[in-house]
Amino acid sequence: MTVAHFKPTFWSKVLFGSLEKELVFASDLVCNRDYEGEITNSGDSVNITSIADPTVSNYTPNGTINYENPNDAGQTLIVDQAKYFAVKVDDVDAAQAAGNMLNFMENKAGYKVADATDQFIAGLYTSVAPANQVGTSASPITPAVYATATPADFYTKVLLPLGVKLTQANVPRDGRRYIIVPPWAEALIAQSQGFVAYGTATGGVGEVMSNGMIGRIAGFNVLVSNNAVDYAPSANSNQGNWIIQAGHPSAITFANQIVKTEALRLQTTFADAVRGLHVYGAKVIAPERFAVAYVQRPTGI
Repeated sequence: MTVAHFKPTFWSKVLFGSLEKELVFASDLVCNRDYEGEITNSGDSVNITSIADPTVSNYTPNGTINYENPNDAGQTLIVDQAKYFAVKVDDVDAAQAAGNMLNFMENKAGYKVADATDQFIAGLYTSVAPANQVGTSASPITPAVYATATPADFYTKVLLPLGVKLTQANVPRDGRRYIIVPPWAEALIAQSQGFVAYGTATGGVGEVMSNGMIGRIAGFNVLVSNNAVDYAPSANSNQGNWIIQAGHPSAITFANQIVKTEALRLQTTFADAVRGLHVYGAKVIAPERFAVAYVQRPTGI
């Protein structure tokens, strides 16, 4: 790799592509980007204006109609998360390396940026509306594992109640409802007859799709993520207590951009360096449009 052959625009394009493929919590399946706009520096903000619903009144023929001024409320999306990467390649290593070290670093940098972004958004579950919680952090749901008598235990104890919470909150049923589960919960979902995996025509074990989406069940697009929150790792003999998040993309807004990518020749050694800056932010703008279940991972899976 040499600075002379470095193309910042190409690097940014590759990093963005890698980033998008790895996102789950921050993907378009979970977040909207309605207010992303132009982001140039950490600390930038996007003002979000929401208009209250109009009042519906009874009408009397020849009566007087009252007009109301729409009430608006403001929210601010603060783009206050900033991550950077900085790597160098010694001239000797570059000459002796087997393969293209540039491509390797592009992919790794994109993955690490995506991982940090996803973990940040996964932590926003604490902003959920109080009425949209299934179980509690102190008393999580405890589904059976591979129980012959109750093969759909996770389905009935977790998925269906989350769907009820969303429907009661008037969350749209437009095919975009999602649920994010850790890998162990994926195994419990797969034993439910209502699960339809992507990649096959009749269900069964299908290939994992982009952004971790594996199929549909109970009206949800099912996504799998290793960044699902384990809020009590030592619980149940270190099986942990976990957050299962369900919702609609209108609940959380996300703004993301890699602001700077540049190369330089290091002065204190014979090496080239590449560094990049990633600035982003996310906010729950409709806490009633997503729901969470507190679930204990059962022993044996």
